[in-house]
Amino acid sequence: MLVGGPLGAALGVVAGHYLFDKSAEADGADPGVAFTIAMIALAAKMAKADGVVTEEEVKAFERIFSVPPDQLSTVRRFFDLARQDTAGYESYAAQIARLYAGQPAVLEDILDGLFEIAAADGVMHPDEAAFLEHVAEIFGFSQGEFRRIRASHFPPDAADPYVVIGVGYDADNDEIRRSYYRLVRENHPDQLIARGVPEEFIRIATDKLAAINVAYEKIVAERATA
Repeated sequence: MLVGGPLGAALGVVAGHYLFDKSAEADGADPGVAFTIAMIALAAKMAKADGVVTEEEVKAFERIFSVPPDQLSTVRRFFDLARQDTAGYESYAAQIARLYAGQPAVLEDILDGLFEIAAADGVMHPDEAAFLEHVAEIFGFSQGEFRRIRASHFPPDAADPYVVIGVGYDADNDEIRRSYYRLVRENHPDQLIARGVPEEFIRIATDKLAAINVAYEKIVAERATA
């Protein structure tokens, strides 16, 4: 009854196990549950992209979502089912993209969570990077937006303030300012609380916000002396 397709089928495994605040319910459906199902599936399949799912990656998922002890076995069971191979991840990504159509900030939250899991073993494997880039494409993000999101989690783009802000080197000051304020607004803790994401995502967004502020200050200082 929640959703059809691969997310709906997954409810047989996780029905009754709510990792999200149900305040997001609308018209009898709980987007938080769908978000959780998709994240479990995408995280498991992303972790499998390099051929090996490490315990660090599994624990990173559990930490990011603060999985309650009484739900741990159910979540791990679904994670184990999903991580058997990477087949079908496009369907999960496409369905979650439809579920949150017009809400790019939520879709970026999902990518942030996936990047955190990918970073758990300290290495971004090329196959993981390709997986994440394809998911970002399915979500409707451009290559430039993907680079901006990736820069919050992995070098070398993390050192480039223009990539962090998501603008070109030839952007004028007004465009830079608009992009900066949009990113600040989207990553403000109050906005994430309103989106109903797990608490760990607020920490991720707080770190992103700090990097965004530093990047903007660098650009402003650089242009002031140019």
